[in-house]
Amino acid sequence: MSGTSLDGIDLALCKFSNSYTFDLLNFKTVSYSHKWKKKLESAHHLSGIELRLLEIEYSRYTASFVLELLKETGQNVDFIACHGHTIFHQPENNLTYQMIDGSILAALSGITTVCDFRSGDVALGGQGAPLVPIGDALLFGEYEACLNLGGFANMSYEEAGKRIAYDISPANLLLNELASREGLDYDKNGDLARSGKIIMPLLEKLNSLEFYGAQPPKSLGREWLEEKILPFIKMGTTRDLLATAVAHISDQISHSLNQSAASGKVLVTGGGAHNTYLMECISQKSNLKIEIPSAKIIDAKEAIVFALLGKLRLENKTNILSSVTGASHDSCGGAVHH
Repeated sequence: MSGTSLDGIDLALCKFSNSYTFDLLNFKTVSYSHKWKKKLESAHHLSGIELRLLEIEYSRYTASFVLELLKETGQNVDFIACHGHTIFHQPENNLTYQMIDGSILAALSGITTVCDFRSGDVALGGQGAPLVPIGDALLFGEYEACLNLGGFANMSYEEAGKRIAYDISPANLLLNELASREGLDYDKNGDLARSGKIIMPLLEKLNSLEFYGAQPPKSLGREWLEEKILPFIKMGTTRDLLATAVAHISDQISHSLNQSAASGKVLVTGGGAHNTYLMECISQKSNLKIEIPSAKIIDAKEAIVFALLGKLRLENKTNILSSVTGASHDSCGGAVHH
């Protein structure tokens, strides 16, 4: 699993039971080098041949870490489920593209590989996102809502017997972009943001973006961030811009939580759950009980769920919910390579 926040490749070795419980046997994140971060964040500007060559290089790069983990653990696995790295996400143009070549992964590992989970849903008129909510329901059903703070923030919850989910706002992708201006990979614990002052005119501008008034299903991609937000966050100190960004993100998240059908516990995972200042702001503004699990589950949850999506795909069971994505019907998504 590689998220839009460009932290690295998450590798989760999971064992599932038929009753949808799981054991996380091993987990690690292989951090991207500066070179790979630059390659991935600029990939959407490449020509067709350049992008294909990068996909081949990235697939071989990913395979090397999968093989390394399997060698370290001595485990035999039934399949590999690989999300790849999102380069384009424009469902309004019938387009979503997660860069990974499953045939290369399968060939180099000798293991059945499932990838390209989103394209089929987009073909059915869906957003192709979020895909994690079926895992929220099956693996983490004791929580009334699940909030993921990755490159973007998204949430899922039950309403009238259906799973509802959508992208809320930018999260780590925006915060890390701002932190990079100080030569940092991220704002540890939100300390820079905590020390800054909110720029109220900017906060009001961000909170009034058209996306926030749209009804779900809805999803976000890097292109949206570059077009709608980054042009407006050039003036001001990094501390003040981070303080404003945290205020904006927590405003949007708390509003979504408070407007949802959930009334009890909310499970918060993803890299943003480590940002103590962001979590304080969300907790202060939300009416729900925020629960943060162990550090391993914070970081591994999304990779665990994609392993589940791969399992469901190989069993020919529904792994994408139309109530979440807006597609014409539920589907079983993913391309299988033997």
